[in-house]
Amino acid sequence: MAAPVLPASRLATLVGPTDGEHPAYRMVADSLRLLIADGRIAVGTRLPSERDLTNALGLSRTTVSSAYAVLRERGYLTSRRGSGSVASLPSGVVRRDTGLHLSPDVPEGTIDLTCAALRAPAGMTQAAEAAIAASPGYLCGSGYLISGVPELREVVAARYTERGLPTSADDVLITTGAVVGTAIAARALLSPGDTVVMETPTYPNIFPTLSQLRARISPVPVEPTGWDVPTMTSTIRASRARAAILLPDFHNPTGNLMPDDERASVASALGRARITAVVDETVAEIGLDHDGPMPLPFGVHHADTISVGSASKSHWGGLRIGWIRAPRRLHDSLVAARVPLDIGAPVIDQLVLLHLMRSAPGITDDRRRGLVEARDALATALRTRVPELRFVLPHGGLSLWVELPEPVATEVTLAAEDEGLLVASGPRFAAAGGLDRWIRLPYVLPPAELVEAVERLARALDRVAAGSGSRATGRRSERRGPLVA
Repeated sequence: MAAPVLPASRLATLVGPTDGEHPAYRMVADSLRLLIADGRIAVGTRLPSERDLTNALGLSRTTVSSAYAVLRERGYLTSRRGSGSVASLPSGVVRRDTGLHLSPDVPEGTIDLTCAALRAPAGMTQAAEAAIAASPGYLCGSGYLISGVPELREVVAARYTERGLPTSADDVLITTGAVVGTAIAARALLSPGDTVVMETPTYPNIFPTLSQLRARISPVPVEPTGWDVPTMTSTIRASRARAAILLPDFHNPTGNLMPDDERASVASALGRARITAVVDETVAEIGLDHDGPMPLPFGVHHADTISVGSASKSHWGGLRIGWIRAPRRLHDSLVAARVPLDIGAPVIDQLVLLHLMRSAPGITDDRRRGLVEARDALATALRTRVPELRFVLPHGGLSLWVELPEPVATEVTLAAEDEGLLVASGPRFAAAGGLDRWIRLPYVLPPAELVEAVERLARALDRVAAGSGSRATGRRSERRGPLVA
């Protein structure tokens, strides 16, 4: 697999100004080190030659050569014959905690911000009663509906058609959530050792499946403000991947929304490379104050797309119902990949969701207003109490992607736990290491709780800055590693 190439002009933009009190070579080296450590330059990316970067930065060749030398010495740059200088991480730095463990002994009073999901909506009891009333028609069979309840498949298909992607019920499989749906797609597409293009940061609960498949990840960085499409398309061309796992709709964790023109560019690159897209649309219905119409589903731009959706964010995670929308030629392989995982989602839960989606396919206006209020309360508290933290206010989704002044996210999350606050650190979302200057803060709790959460976070930051860190040991962190959802 050829290494993706980062153009000199793009790298110069990422490095930024080089004038200051420190020598220019140190400023360039420090900027590049943080960019690589944060995952904004993906591990394995080929950096421009010293000559090209010299011209782009307007510095001397000696300055750039010295900066590259520092990075090589510290393990952030590796020289490969025929590949130039390639971004890397020092031995022992790559960490990817999947966060798939939930301890039952969380102390009372703890504020848990590891889960970006809403409480059950109003009308859940009535939906459950309607599901029970509708269930006799299904009781005479085995209950194993490999493709799902037909009426729910029709409702899901109608919603895709309404969003601009013509779909019939035969294009839809009902699954036990989006995590399982994505795992089914990955198992259907990938053989051991295959390459998959993945954003970094990204939703982390697909990592175990990719590890089991021994898949190789070709990462594409997502900036706080959106996708670097030229770098992304370059990576796609060089990857020789079989699949690309993407989250273009209010991306988790950054909240970015990919516009139609960028979707078209990425889709064109995928089409030329004959790569199937697996698109996680779990948060697609969580638009808050986005101006103008929503972009079309990615499948409109790229026919070879497996779209994965879920009710966990739009309705309630307790239902554990999701779906796959895919070209029919892939359905046999998807069903074959599904059987080892499960042989059908719970029928009663599907009927509950059917009732809810007939009333509202996404979040209701009341829940949207509540989310906007919670998001704005969290943002205001952060700006007031910890102004040194940086974030881009998203127009949708369920969380803020917050940048710390230093790469201490792991230490901060441990210190926060001692303050009664559970948060997910950036490395959990890293497809190829790094991201230790980032934490994810969902705004799914009432505003007053979020303000208190920021107060606890501020105390944790003060402790880390003072060098006291957390009293928790590494073993304690592993024992109580929170679920990331």
